[in-house]
Amino acid sequence: MERNRLGGVSADHLEVETGDMRDNASPSGVKADLLDAEQVTPSLMGRPLHHSAAVRDYRTTVSKSGAAGASSLTPGLAHSKTAPARATVYEDVGLEGQGQILPRSKTEKKGTLKYDLKLDRLPEREKKELIENLIRIQNDGTVAVDVSRSASVASELLELDSVGMKHTENEEIDYETDRSVPKLKIAILVVGTRGDVQPFLAIAKRLQEFGHIVRLATHSNFRVFVKSAGVDFFPLAGDPRILAGYMARNKGFLPSGPSEISEQRKQLKMIIDSLLPACTEPDLETGVPFRAQAVIANPPAYGHAHVAEALGVPLHIFFTMPWTPTHEFPHPLARVSQTAGYRLSYLVVDLIIWWTIRGFINDFRKRKLSLPPIAYFSTYHGSISHLPTGYMWSPHLVPKPIDWGAHVNVVGFCFLNLGSKYEPQKQFVEWIQKGTKPIYVGFGSMPLEDAEQTTTIILAALRDTGQRGIIDKGWGDLGIFQEAPDNVFLLEDCPHDWLFPQCSAVVHHGGAGTTATGLRAGCPTTIVPFFGDQFFWGDRIHAIGVGPAPIPIAYLTVENLSDAIRFMLEPEVKLRAMDLAKKIENEDGVAAAVDAFHRHLHFELPTTPSSLDDDPAPSESNPFQWLIRFLQKCCHPSS
Repeated sequence: MERNRLGGVSADHLEVETGDMRDNASPSGVKADLLDAEQVTPSLMGRPLHHSAAVRDYRTTVSKSGAAGASSLTPGLAHSKTAPARATVYEDVGLEGQGQILPRSKTEKKGTLKYDLKLDRLPEREKKELIENLIRIQNDGTVAVDVSRSASVASELLELDSVGMKHTENEEIDYETDRSVPKLKIAILVVGTRGDVQPFLAIAKRLQEFGHIVRLATHSNFRVFVKSAGVDFFPLAGDPRILAGYMARNKGFLPSGPSEISEQRKQLKMIIDSLLPACTEPDLETGVPFRAQAVIANPPAYGHAHVAEALGVPLHIFFTMPWTPTHEFPHPLARVSQTAGYRLSYLVVDLIIWWTIRGFINDFRKRKLSLPPIAYFSTYHGSISHLPTGYMWSPHLVPKPIDWGAHVNVVGFCFLNLGSKYEPQKQFVEWIQKGTKPIYVGFGSMPLEDAEQTTTIILAALRDTGQRGIIDKGWGDLGIFQEAPDNVFLLEDCPHDWLFPQCSAVVHHGGAGTTATGLRAGCPTTIVPFFGDQFFWGDRIHAIGVGPAPIPIAYLTVENLSDAIRFMLEPEVKLRAMDLAKKIENEDGVAAAVDAFHRHLHFELPTTPSSLDDDPAPSESNPFQWLIRFLQKCCHPSS
C-alpha cells in the first residue's frame, strides 16, 4: 500500500464502514442524503457522478500543491483552551442581562479560522459532489470511504487535522494543583440512556463536595434518578427510549427510511434548543436563579460548544467511548479494514454527524445565541478534538493512545455505587443462596424486535450448560414466559454494583457502564452488541481474554450463547477477570475526572459564582428572595 506524504492515506481503495459489518441485510426503505438529511441523493447509493469543471480545477490544484490550501496552513491555529480570553458583547442572546459584556470562551478556537479551505470556496453543489465521492452510503447501513475517488478531500481533512493535532499536543497546560479553585456554577449536559447519565451523576456529587453548585441537565425520564442522588435537575428535551430505538433499528446514526429521518430530526432539534435554558434559566421548582460559569457535557449534547461560546465559559467534555482521533484504533462507530484509515475514520464520523446537525446548529447560533454560522467544511463543526476531554474507562482496559495530547485524560471508570443502599427482596436473596452463582443476562435500555424469541434462546442456553440464570427485563421486556423455571429468576431494576458480585459471569449489550461494573466485580463477560460502541467494548473484552468474541444480537443463537457461557466458566478466564478487577478497584475515576476538570481551568476564571451575574448562590438564596429580587427588577429596571 502506498502512503502519501502524511504517512496515513493510500491512493488505493480505503473503506471505512460504520455500523454493524456483521449484518449484511439491507434495511427496507431509502437512505437519506446526509448533506441535507431530507432527500435521497442518487450519488450516495453507489452511482458515480460526472465532475464539474470547478471540481476538476480543485483536484488539479491539490495534486500540484500536495494539499488544498497547504501554503496557508499555520501551525498553532486549531487549538483551544477553556477559559475566557477577551470581552465581547453578545446582544439579543436571549439571556438575562442582555448586552452585558461577557468574556469570549476559548471553547472557540483561538483567533479566526485562518485555514485557506478551497472546499469552503466551492459552490454548494461542488462541495456535495466531492464529498459524495469520498463517502458513499451502502444499502447495508455502512459508509465506504474511497480515497482514490476523492483523495483531494481526504488529503485536506488529514492535513488540517495533523496541524491541529501537533499544536494541541505541544500546548502547555497549567497543572498547578496547589492553587485555589473557584467555586462555580456548573451545568452538566448529558444526552443518552441511564448508563450515560450515571457516571456524570457520580462526577456531579463529587464536584458538590468541592463547593461547586452543580446542575445536571438530562432527559425528564431521569429526573427522579438525579434528584434522589442529591443533585439539582433540569430537563433536556428528547426521549432516550426513542433515541435508543432509532440507534438499534439503524445500527447507528444512518436512517433506514423517511419516517426515521423525520423523527430523528425532530428529536435532535428539540435537544439542541433545550441546552441554552439548561445553562441559564432558574430552577423550575424553586425559582433559584442559575447561570452556568462552566459546562461539562458528553458529545451527543451536540450544542454544548456553541452554548459555552455564547456564555463565554469553559467547556470540558467527558465520554465513555473514544471520540478523539487516533492512529491506534478506529472510531467506535466505524469498521475500518486498514490501519491507515483509523484516524480518518474519526474525521468521517465527525463530518457525517456535522452534516446531519449543521442546519439545526447554525439556526440555533443565529436564533438563540446571536452567533455567526459555522462554515460548511469548518474544522470547528462537531469535533471535540481541540477541547479538554476526559474518557471514563480504565487505562488497564484501553490505555491512552500516544498521539492524544495533554488535554486528553483517561480518568478511569466513574462509579456511582448505588448498591450500598439497595435492599433486595427476600425471595431474591433466598433464590441466590440456594444454589451456585448464576449467570446474569440483560440488555438494559436496548429494545428487542422479538423479546419472546430472545428469552427462549437464553433459557435454552442456560439449560444446555446446566447453569442458573438471572434475566433482567430491561426496556426490551425480556423474560416473556408463563412461569419461570426453577433455575431462572426474572429481575427488574436492581443496581448492578450490588447484583454482579452475586454472579459467576455476565451477558449484556456492552453499554460502557454495564461493562465497567461487570469488570469491577471480576465477572467474565459476553457482550451482545446492538450498535455503536458496544462492538468496540466487545472487541476489547475479547482482546484481553476476559470474555469470548462478541455476539451481535442478530446472530444470537442457543449454540453460540452456550459456547460463550462455557468459555466464561473456564478457570483461566475467571483468573484474568479477577486480576483486572483488582486493578480497577485501585482506581478512582471520579476523583481523577474532577481533578482533570480543575487542572484544565485557568486563572482568568471568575473568583466567585456571582462574577458573571449578580444572582446569589442557591446556598444564600431561597424562592422568596428570588421573587423579591424579580419584583425589584420589574419596579426599578434601571437599578
